[in-house]
Amino acid sequence: MPPILLLSCESLGKSYGVKPLFSDLSLGLSEGDHVGLIGPNGSGKSTLLKILAGLDEPDKGTRSVRRQIRIGYVSQEPSFDQGHSVEEALVQVLLNEGLDPHEQGARIAKALSLGEFVRADQAVSTLSGGWKKRLAIARSLMLDPDILLLDEPTNHLDVEGILWLESLLKAEPHAFIVISHDRRFLESITTRIWELNRQYPHGLFEAKGRYSEFLEQRDAAMQAQADYQSSLANRVRREVEWLRRGPKARTTKAKARIDAAGRIIDELNDLESRQTKGSAGIDFTASGRRSKKLIEVIGLGKSMGAQPIVRDLDFQLGPGERIGLLGPNGSGKSTLLKLLAGIVPPDAGTVTHADRLRIVTFEQHRESLDQQASLRRALAPAGGDAVVYQDRSVHLVSWAKRFLFKPEQLDLPVSRLSGGEQARLLIARLMLQPADVLILDEPTNDLDIPTLDVLEESLLEFAGPLVLVTHDRWLLDRVSTKLLALDGTGRAEWFADFAQWEAAQERKAVEGNRPLIAKESASPAGSSKRKGLSYKEQREWDQIEAKILEAEETVAAYQIAVNDPTIVSSAELLQERYAALHAAQADVERLYARWAELDQKRAQATSRAQ
Repeated sequence: MPPILLLSCESLGKSYGVKPLFSDLSLGLSEGDHVGLIGPNGSGKSTLLKILAGLDEPDKGTRSVRRQIRIGYVSQEPSFDQGHSVEEALVQVLLNEGLDPHEQGARIAKALSLGEFVRADQAVSTLSGGWKKRLAIARSLMLDPDILLLDEPTNHLDVEGILWLESLLKAEPHAFIVISHDRRFLESITTRIWELNRQYPHGLFEAKGRYSEFLEQRDAAMQAQADYQSSLANRVRREVEWLRRGPKARTTKAKARIDAAGRIIDELNDLESRQTKGSAGIDFTASGRRSKKLIEVIGLGKSMGAQPIVRDLDFQLGPGERIGLLGPNGSGKSTLLKLLAGIVPPDAGTVTHADRLRIVTFEQHRESLDQQASLRRALAPAGGDAVVYQDRSVHLVSWAKRFLFKPEQLDLPVSRLSGGEQARLLIARLMLQPADVLILDEPTNDLDIPTLDVLEESLLEFAGPLVLVTHDRWLLDRVSTKLLALDGTGRAEWFADFAQWEAAQERKAVEGNRPLIAKESASPAGSSKRKGLSYKEQREWDQIEAKILEAEETVAAYQIAVNDPTIVSSAELLQERYAALHAAQADVERLYARWAELDQKRAQATSRAQ
């Protein structure tokens, strides 16, 4: 029996001003579909997702949704009331849906558990970008949507957060569509890929399977299209030669041939007009220095306030070495890059540079870009209409086109450029500087997949050493010759590749242990162990018994307050105290649900270990 169609679109068209994003677009989403939506920046992916969510209207075409289907949508930059706590943000969603939060304690418990929030009372304003994204995803899943739509959900997530999201989506039974440029993420969670791109006949290429299977199918389709275009060009050439001889359309056959020639010429023109605009021409200029010790690190130590970044770190950086840095957000990766570049001093040890070492850095937050300057001046800060690249002069318009900028954009202020365009601008500036060493802090942010592919190849061809921080595990694995993982406590560990690091994390989680916590247990602390919990979960397990006891004491106190005979005649006071009692009971339910989940996780890990 074929899967049930949940959502479909026919002949969709959407434009912004005179610029068409897509036209005549048709697609369908069925039960169990796990779709990755990709495409170049500016192809209309986010707009399409909003149309599918019912948040935006197409200019043309229709959108159909099966009856009683609930759609969840998570935007790129989710918004919250900054005065709310995590739990209050979830309660607000239930209220907006017309649900009684006091009767929906299990939903809130589910969301807190899914997001792995240790403190439900933490203020949303204190959450990092990654934890806000977790909250937005958990908030949407709390309502059990039949279709989940996610726009760049890995933005702001560190590697640990991306792995969390992967495990969540791989276990998700319902259909979802996710926009992402993270190729490793797409490989892990998708069963279908949609690429939105004008180069395809109907603006969309669909492939069943994972991202790697999509690449194979797309290459075969593009080769077939190229072969057909070449054959069509030969036919057009023959027909044009025939037309130049001036045939007279006196016979039905001659008229039909003239009409057919016109059709194939139009078809060829359409094929040529849909050709991709190309990828950014990225090629970092290496200085060619062959010294084995371009940077030498001995006994390096650094702390930020009370947080240690690294302790007693030793290594050398020479030509051809490409080090990828791993670690959770806040573990000090950017600080370590600044230590290597000599921007900040170490607390202990030394960072020694070779004489007259030229280091080129890509800063994560693009501080070096003057947001008020024009694109023209940003591309050529020295002035004039040309730049010098690899000892030759290149006209500014040609240089801009190499990075996919149009001539009419040159007088726009940098602030008007998108995130991807600003990233390409910064790369264009860096390429003008011959480098002994590249130090790159999140260069992949906001870049689309075609540009990521070119950046990857350029870094592989760079002859000098580089140090790279990125959440793009595909690029990290392809480019790095070894990985240095920071844990946020000052420890640093070397790994051959991402798979080895990931296996080490899984091994630590299974081998990790904590004292058994149970109210009725009389055994001494440490006599029984919990396995299979992450570091954060183990901390949560340590605290959960005390929290349950405290929550149950709160329920008992509110129960006494509700039964107070002095307030029986006051409906307002009774309502307030019953509301407080229900909230306290929901908190107990949530804590017990989380306790059961952690206990089950430990049991599964123990079973695997046996």
